[in-house]
Amino acid sequence: MENQTSMTHFILLGFSKNLPVQIFLLFLFSLIYAITLMGNIIIMVVIKNDGHLQSPMYFFLSQLAFLDIFYSSVTVPKILVNFFDSQTISYNNCITQMFFILLTGFAEISILTVMSYDRYAAICSPLHYIETMNTTFCKQLVGAVWAMAFFYAIMNTLPILRLTFCGPNIIRHYSCELPSLLALSCTETFVNKIIFFATGGALGGFTFFLTLVSYINIISTILKINSAEGRRKTFSTCSSHLIIVVLLYGTGYIRYLRPSSASSVVLDELLSIQYSISTPMLNPIIYSLKTKEVKEAIKRLMRQASENIEHIYATNIHMID
Repeated sequence: MENQTSMTHFILLGFSKNLPVQIFLLFLFSLIYAITLMGNIIIMVVIKNDGHLQSPMYFFLSQLAFLDIFYSSVTVPKILVNFFDSQTISYNNCITQMFFILLTGFAEISILTVMSYDRYAAICSPLHYIETMNTTFCKQLVGAVWAMAFFYAIMNTLPILRLTFCGPNIIRHYSCELPSLLALSCTETFVNKIIFFATGGALGGFTFFLTLVSYINIISTILKINSAEGRRKTFSTCSSHLIIVVLLYGTGYIRYLRPSSASSVVLDELLSIQYSISTPMLNPIIYSLKTKEVKEAIKRLMRQASENIEHIYATNIHMID
């Protein structure tokens, strides 16, 4: 498709020009990104190597951890670079970043939907859970997540290439998100907005509906449990997931699906920071704190690592002697 833009680059004006504020934000985002990488890598390593976590629930959790790293890496490294270098981003890089934001953002929402269905199958149909959530079906669900995410991203990216950007080129945000780009177009964006709301409404509404139905059935089943302790234990298996769903859906839908007349630069930045930067960091923390099996697996991994280090140290000392 022919590129009709006359703009070669954009300027990202997402954060304050005040030096002390920039130094603080540089430290803050560096810390968040480091925690995001470390936390999600630990989750992936623990699930892969711990025999107690070889179940569909943890298979999907490892996929979520991978997505969190991918999702965060689309925006945070560029933010950190902008603190040292110019705040410009080329047209091609901006479009590429927008595509991957749409891809990873929708994939994250979709994998959370799959995880809610997994909890529904485990709690509402426990006798058929192993048969329903077999390895092949789980892999097919993950494949469907990526297929839907790619379709959503490409459907909203290709129409952008037909738009003309002739100035101004200042994006009042820290990344190239679709609403920010549409606001700078010199040509009519009605078709883009229709496609955006149609795909977001259809696919996003579909995933939200499945998540909602799953949790209505889950809560209904939990309330039928006679024992208070039984209700607490059953709910604890999905409480971590529910917290993440509320955080991601709440901020993401407010940012993308509210009318442009209600737009606010500061609010947009805060919402985007929550769903694209904070949530990928919080996911492993929430699951580690609220899921007993993950906490125990991390402890076992740390003990094993400590024993291996002690063994290597003892071996080296013996060789020296």
